[in-house]
Amino acid sequence: MTALRFASLGSGSRGNATLIEKNNTRILIDCGFGVKDTRARLARLGLELEQLDGVLVTHEHGDHIGGVGRIARASGMPVFCTAGTHLTGRLGDVPDLRLISSHRKLAIGDLEIEPVPVPHDAKEPVQYVVGDGQQRIGILTDLGSITPHIRHCYQHCGALILETNHDPMMLQHGPYPPKLKRRVAGNFGHLSNEQARVLLAELLHDKLQHVVAAHISDKNNTFDLARAALQPVLNVPADEIPAIDQEEGLGWFSLKAWN
Repeated sequence: MTALRFASLGSGSRGNATLIEKNNTRILIDCGFGVKDTRARLARLGLELEQLDGVLVTHEHGDHIGGVGRIARASGMPVFCTAGTHLTGRLGDVPDLRLISSHRKLAIGDLEIEPVPVPHDAKEPVQYVVGDGQQRIGILTDLGSITPHIRHCYQHCGALILETNHDPMMLQHGPYPPKLKRRVAGNFGHLSNEQARVLLAELLHDKLQHVVAAHISDKNNTFDLARAALQPVLNVPADEIPAIDQEEGLGWFSLKAWN
C-alpha cells in the first residue's frame, strides 16, 4: 500500500490540473493544458498520460477544461463531469463521458471522491474532496464565497489545496476592466487572500499536514502576499508555505496515515 499523494501540473489563469494518486489509481482534477504540454508536465512527475484512470472536471472555464477533451481523445481515459458542465458543449467529443451528481460520492479505483457544489459563475460547478478511506485531500479553487456546505465538506482533510486568487487592493488598482474586477471580487468569482485566511482558520486542525496556496493571479496577487495571508493561521515561516506555480506546478506531497 502506498501513501495517498498529490501534485500539480500548474495552477493559474493559463491552465490548471491537479494529480492525485493512491496505489495504482491516478486521476487528474481538470486539465487546462494541451496534449503535448500535459505529457511534458506529467513526465516531470514520473508519469505518462496512459497511466491515468480518468479526469474529473470542476467547471467549463477554459483554464480548467481546455485540454480535457484532447487528452481524453488521445488516451481514451474517461471524463467525469456534472450535467451542467456537459451541456455547455465545451468538452467537445469525448469517447468515454460519465456524468456525475454534484451531491453524490463516487469511486475510481482506490480513490473515494466527493463532489462539492461551489458558488462560481459557471453552469454547475463543483470542487472535490478525494480520499482513500484514511486521509482526504481537499481541492478548493474557483469560488467567490463560502457556504455552510463547503465548511462541512472540507473538515478533517489531511491536505488542502486552497485558492488565494487575489489581493483586493491589487485587484482594485490593477489592469482589469471594471466589469471583470467586479466579477473576480463577487460572490461567484474567486477567493481573495483574506477569504482564504478566514476559511483556513475555520478548517485548521492538528492533523492537517499540507496547505497549498493555489490559483494565484499573476496580475492581482503575488506569492508573497498569498503566503503572508495564510502564515498567521499556520504559524510557520511564510516561505515554507507551498504555492503552485503556473509553469512549474508542484511536486509530489504525500500524506501520512492518521493513527
